[in-house]
Amino acid sequence: MRLSLLLAAAALALASCGGGTERTVPLPSMAGVEVNQSALAKTMFGAKNLAAPLPAAAYGGYSRGCLAGGQQLADTGPTWQSMRLSRNRNWAHPTTIDFVQDLSRKAASLPGSNGLYVGDMSQPRGGPMLSGHASHQSGLDADIWLMPAALGLSRQQREDISAVSMQRAKGAYTNNRWSAYQHELVKAAASDPRVARIFIFPGAKVQMCRDATGDRSWLRKVRPWWGHHYHMHVRLNCPSGSQGCENQDPIPAGDGCADAQQWVNNILNPPPPKPRDPNAPAPQPRRELRVADLPQACQAVLAR
Repeated sequence: MRLSLLLAAAALALASCGGGTERTVPLPSMAGVEVNQSALAKTMFGAKNLAAPLPAAAYGGYSRGCLAGGQQLADTGPTWQSMRLSRNRNWAHPTTIDFVQDLSRKAASLPGSNGLYVGDMSQPRGGPMLSGHASHQSGLDADIWLMPAALGLSRQQREDISAVSMQRAKGAYTNNRWSAYQHELVKAAASDPRVARIFIFPGAKVQMCRDATGDRSWLRKVRPWWGHHYHMHVRLNCPSGSQGCENQDPIPAGDGCADAQQWVNNILNPPPPKPRDPNAPAPQPRRELRVADLPQACQAVLAR
């Protein structure tokens, strides 16, 4: 692609809104800079140690996007600690940073906790990661440990400490570590209008459905998913006025409790596997994302 075309496309993609009026964000000079569009996106984004010095913006979707103007969550705050600092994944859109800090203050107000242990958010410029998550690419995802935080951990302790699992029976039920603290923490996150979804193991959703009283509307955002028994994965909506940021499809109507119960039923009594068509082609492994697979704005994020 010619550099002039890239600049023009990126200039449009890097526009942002304020008060309902489009504002064109000046692009940095890209003279002499070429972005290898066939390169593995995870290699290119994983090599960036600092945020792109551009206005804050989330581009693309949660699993195919990038982050401009990312902010780094402080390693330690009055009511949180960032974990696994060696990964350099404590970056996010400023909206996500604000949300995490707000939730940490809520956590600190609950009995038995001084705040939050915050797991992976995004890389400095978002994008695909060298290992682990398929999502967390646009700066709008955050993993929040479910265990109450004592805080005061050293950098090395944050590498070594293990999060505590809250599940039993392969996720069909909560274990004896699940308490009112986890329930209130998830409820507080789900009640925040910035939050689009929360992913957590099926047994936790079913338990919260049983325990919830009064307004149950927050339960709709809590969705069962495999593996999320040490932490909850919080996903935010695209910030207001975002250009080029893609939200997920809307959540189905209802509180989702019946759906979560079906997940549990399938864990306890797995349905028989569907017969495979012997003439069907073998499934192909998922292709690794290349730079060209991401929104064009992400090339400007890389180049800066």
